[in-house]
Amino acid sequence: MVITQSVQVFGRKKTATAVAYCKKGHGLIKVNGRPLEHIQPEILRIKLQEPLLILGKERYQDVDIRVRVKGGGHVAQIYAVRQALAKAIVAYYQKFVDEQSKKELKEQLVSYDRNLLVADPRRREPKKFGGPGARARYQKSYR
Repeated sequence: MVITQSVQVFGRKKTATAVAYCKKGHGLIKVNGRPLEHIQPEILRIKLQEPLLILGKERYQDVDIRVRVKGGGHVAQIYAVRQALAKAIVAYYQKFVDEQSKKELKEQLVSYDRNLLVADPRRREPKKFGGPGARARYQKSYR
């Protein structure tokens, strides 16, 4: 029985959840079965590639990452995927490479954007009665 070197991590933003499977490979990265180059619009694709651009090609060229994402809207999904990508590479380095290089990766990512490794805890506030939203109230009339 052959045991593959793989890690599974997740990234979250609002209600979007991305699960990344990272294993030894050739630098292949797919999101919901599609290569990164096919993700539209381009501005969101660039946002998605940020952790990869920060770390450099040599850091992830020997791993394959497959990401499944569901829930939330387009932008929340992109942020969940970019967090999952960053966490997957760091977790892979921690488990199968060495602790020192993992620390270097973590420092690089956190110095750029802390949300690449730490989830944003903010959630939507529930709507209450007496108004159209969570805090806004209906206009009051005295006459």
